[in-house]
Amino acid sequence: MVQTTRAGFNKALVAGALLTALSTSVWADPVKIAIANFGDHPQLNESITGFKKELTRQGFVEGKDVVYELSHTNFDSTLLPQMIAKLQAGKPKLMLTITTPVSQVAKKALMSSGIPIVFSVVTDPVAAKLTPSWDKGDTGITGSSDLQDMAAVMQFAHKLVPNSKRFGMPYNPGEANDVALLEKVKQTGTTNDYQIVSVGVDNANDVQQRIASLKGKVDVLYNPTSNLLQPATPAVSAAARQIGVPLMGADPEPVHKGLVVAAVAVRYEKVGENAGKIAARILKGEDPKNIAPMKPTLADHETVVSRTALKAFKMTAPAGIADCKCFVD
Repeated sequence: MVQTTRAGFNKALVAGALLTALSTSVWADPVKIAIANFGDHPQLNESITGFKKELTRQGFVEGKDVVYELSHTNFDSTLLPQMIAKLQAGKPKLMLTITTPVSQVAKKALMSSGIPIVFSVVTDPVAAKLTPSWDKGDTGITGSSDLQDMAAVMQFAHKLVPNSKRFGMPYNPGEANDVALLEKVKQTGTTNDYQIVSVGVDNANDVQQRIASLKGKVDVLYNPTSNLLQPATPAVSAAARQIGVPLMGADPEPVHKGLVVAAVAVRYEKVGENAGKIAARILKGEDPKNIAPMKPTLADHETVVSRTALKAFKMTAPAGIADCKCFVD
């Protein structure tokens, strides 16, 4: 029979307590989440805010349960690999990637890293080859789309510009998001009495010239969720006013600034919240491959009309939207 002395018993208790404390401490360390953003922009920042809020609701309190490391490239795509490598070096438990270009670079870079990716503000993850379908994620990656309800946009466009038949949209042919959205717009236009007229813009310096080329060819113009065109909204607005075509948009912020007449827009905080829901599921053990990308619902949209922009575009609010309760100064 093995006998244990009081001193040996006390040592065993101390050792056990230390081991328990150490295990508890390691377990209680905050989870690190890397956030790879494309640039500082209101819509993108809103998605990050929504992401953090949702994770808090899911039990991941910032500073206690989770810490974030945020980086962006100021919309310089050449710096994306460097940013992703820097964030990867911090050994995060998960990486949030904002926009399609960032997500595409991250997917390639982190393919065998074991770090799961949750994307946000990606219009069409299937067209961007981030996921194989809308029904499931890919190995190590899934996320939240900002795909707008284009039928709702066009229905409102008919009210804003009665008898309009030609729906114009600039897009960046070099960006998967833009190309995918244009295809969606074309499909939606056929069932909403619109002929779709598009113009490619692959450099912000060409906005004025390309928009001018639409003079006499469109009745209403739509500025999409484009990483090139959204930051260039002031230039798009100025060009649209010069050719006398009402400008709608995908972001309510320029409407509040009087640059865009109206927006039927996805609420980007909600896009971020959807990404947060997915991230929480992954952090709790689910495989990203088994989680389908999330689309915004119609309830996730908001409609705003600018009185200031109506005047700037020499328009009066038509009777069809007089009671929409969506006007801002």
